Amino acid sequence: MAKLNMVKALNLALLQEMERDADVLVIGEDVGVDGGVFRVTEDLHRKFGAKRVIDSPLAEAAIIGTSIGMALYGLKPVCEIQFSGFAFQCFHQIENHAARYRMRSQGRFHCQMVVRMPYGGGVRAIEHHSESEEQFYAHIPGLKMVIPSGPRTARALLVSAIRDPDPVIFFEAKALYHAGREDVPDEIETLPIGRARLVREGSDLTIIAYGAMLRLAQEAAQLLHDEDGVATELIDLLTISPLDRETLTASVGKTGRAVIVHEAPKSFGPGAEIAASIMEGAFLSLEAPIRRVAAYDVPFVGFAREKANVPDVSRVVAAARETLAF
Repeated sequence: MAKLNMVKALNLALLQEMERDADVLVIGEDVGVDGGVFRVTEDLHRKFGAKRVIDSPLAEAAIIGTSIGMALYGLKPVCEIQFSGFAFQCFHQIENHAARYRMRSQGRFHCQMVVRMPYGGGVRAIEHHSESEEQFYAHIPGLKMVIPSGPRTARALLVSAIRDPDPVIFFEAKALYHAGREDVPDEIETLPIGRARLVREGSDLTIIAYGAMLRLAQEAAQLLHDEDGVATELIDLLTISPLDRETLTASVGKTGRAVIVHEAPKSFGPGAEIAASIMEGAFLSLEAPIRRVAAYDVPFVGFAREKANVPDVSRVVAAARETLAF
């Protein structure tokens, strides 16, 4: 078992799935000879050649449109959109076609494809390189929306996404690419899409987070334990859609309190759907209003002010203490 960062773990998933299944291929800007702007596809071009690791033009709509055609033909493309902020150039292909072919063809055709997109802040990038826009894809029926929180979950979920018969939007937090290493098994490992992960058990409060926000949620949970003696239950969502409502309501049914943390803007974000699910499934167990800790409802603020916009440990702890004191 090797200790890998997220970049290496994602590369391992692609390598092993391409070795296992000759129909799996990679397509995107600079994914071939250069190995990807973040090196996630490094060395795949040398091993599998230009027919299975395809350098595309700088044209997001062409990447997704071509991949939809390949998926309908029976191939299993893994597309890379270099930064999620540029995905609106291909949004019509995802929403109008990839998400709809199963229903449109009454089950005769389906789009087995993965769209990988680096997303989120924390790397002092410029506009269109730091946004967190998972809510747009989670809202579209016919798509699955997955966000891993570390190297091991990234590797296992990417394998599951590649094998899924329907289109999967796969967000990768840039802030996690080189943030740390984890043990990643040599043998292929999968995680079920649509299931959350219980990271820490507790009885006083539930914190729900995903992607890069999981790490600061873990720090907040530990601080609450050390300074206040609070036993926090921490849930790593892993999949935004379909949402694991069962795990959420079971946890809040036990703790009676919930704080949701995400990097997307607060209004109409994933936290609203999570809160509604808790209200529907665990309303009579709630002992305090559900709190959301999220980015503010403002356009890109620039990297110099990014830290003031994206949630941090102090904001999570403050929300937790308010919830506990209610």
